[in-house]
Amino acid sequence: MTATTRTGTASTTSATRRPRAATVGLWVLQVLLAGVFVMAALPKVNADPVAVAGFDLLGLGTVGMVVVGWLELAGAVALLVPRLCGLAAVCQVALMVGATAVTVVLMPAMVAFPALTLVAVCVVAWARRRDTAALLRGLHR
Repeated sequence: MTATTRTGTASTTSATRRPRAATVGLWVLQVLLAGVFVMAALPKVNADPVAVAGFDLLGLGTVGMVVVGWLELAGAVALLVPRLCGLAAVCQVALMVGATAVTVVLMPAMVAFPALTLVAVCVVAWARRRDTAALLRGLHR
């Protein structure tokens, strides 16, 4: 069911659409990830003493902690915006690579949660790659 362009190549119409169950599953994953990022961000933006101590240990201080917290909150909101969710997932991949690496070094027994979150956000970033590419193409116009 693909249309043919003037050059004879198949266009990306209904042939590249995801099945409804996959789309629903992807949105459920995005909502869950948004909740995870909000819960992770709240102690940082509220300067919880445990979060402050952790970021002081990393050498990032309170400013670094608040910046990371706001990035997590912004990413959580953007994961729920259809036009931005792919780009948000890509950005959250970068945050989660850092979080996973720090956890491996400082608390190796606790690495499962950030690693699983990293895998989940990678799934969203991959599944939304065409949306992200379209968004970036639109910015260049």
